[in-house]
Amino acid sequence: MEIAELRRALDDVFDQAVVYHAYTNYMRDYEVIVYATADPRTGIQPAYLRYLFKYWVQVEASTALSLDTWRRSVDERLTDPEIGPDLDGYVWAVRWQALYPGAQLIAESRRAQEWAEQVGIDFHEVRIQMNGHNLNLIFSELEVSHLPSATRPTWSPRTGRAPVCSLRARSDGRRRSRRVNLARRPQRPKAGQGR
Repeated sequence: MEIAELRRALDDVFDQAVVYHAYTNYMRDYEVIVYATADPRTGIQPAYLRYLFKYWVQVEASTALSLDTWRRSVDERLTDPEIGPDLDGYVWAVRWQALYPGAQLIAESRRAQEWAEQVGIDFHEVRIQMNGHNLNLIFSELEVSHLPSATRPTWSPRTGRAPVCSLRARSDGRRRSRRVNLARRPQRPKAGQGR
């Protein structure tokens, strides 16, 4: 992806809703799922976009909240979509965050240049600023795709439902489907339960 194309892809999702971000299940890439909308008068339908940062070598995540906001946001009830919106603090239960102030390419990133020299392929650094988290990613390629209806998260900013994807994968020429709840992580076994 050319630099101008990379910048355009990042600008395209300014102030949209990030509904999920994490390492892919095969751990080489990092994905950000964006729910993109436009003014209804444009006729452009809302879409789920997958921003796949390929060959990532460094991801740094930090809070975007101020200390004062954090002090008011430790109440566990703020994770409950029924109770949280009525409380004072950051409502974690909304399960999405605004991509604002946005994502930008770090021009002539020293860290990306060092990785490029060591590995022998181009690397880039992107800063993604949201209203809950900030991310810095160093990666080689960006792949942007529309999630087809079979893989589109069923979560919506309007309903507040947990992001769930139905994934279709080809294995030995046959199709198989599975549903993955993106809001839940596998739990580690408790002490004494083994693996």
